[in-house]
Amino acid sequence: MNSVIITVPAVLLTLLFASMMAFAVSRVSWKFNITLLIMFTAGNLLPPQVLAAPLFEMFKHLTLPYSFSDSGNLLNTYISVIAVDTAFQIGFCTFVLSNYMKALSPDLTEAALVDGAGIWRQYWNIILPLCRPALAALGTLEVIFIYNDFFWPLLFIQSGDRLPVTTAINNLQGEFLSNYNLLAAGATITVIPTLIIYLVLQRQFVAGLTLGSSKG
Repeated sequence: MNSVIITVPAVLLTLLFASMMAFAVSRVSWKFNITLLIMFTAGNLLPPQVLAAPLFEMFKHLTLPYSFSDSGNLLNTYISVIAVDTAFQIGFCTFVLSNYMKALSPDLTEAALVDGAGIWRQYWNIILPLCRPALAALGTLEVIFIYNDFFWPLLFIQSGDRLPVTTAINNLQGEFLSNYNLLAAGATITVIPTLIIYLVLQRQFVAGLTLGSSKG
């Protein structure tokens, strides 16, 4: 359940923000669209370990009411993991979606603009529905990436009952004893949700990966 609480919001926020940014850099002509796309893509080159200490200190000193967080800060909360997972995945999704949106005919947004559609309507009602295969493919990948993330929950969450399943498995082994049968069973259980997601979205996933592989 903890994995679902983290994975679902993180994936939805990542796809939403990445699709907005991709629309801005691919369908709107302005001065800094290429610069922003490079910045978002370059962010993926930073290893997570480089930002681990600064993020930990920032979350530690960000004071929150105890009614919102029992630690008094962002540590030991799901929000910290969701925010970091979203931030680290936006760059990759923006790069993929921007290339996908560039392949769409510019006549679509030009016709919508002539009909009086604003930027938000062009994005939400015209471009976003056409990106469904790409969103399905990215959604499948992001579920796998975020669901299997081990590092960030281990860093930000101290309570064992709040750890996602992929990180909690680490608690099944100790310094002097390891139950490998239990570890293998736990590892098998963690695969089931991602396998279900892939089977459900398999057709859209394949369509999103193969789009643009042939012309005409």
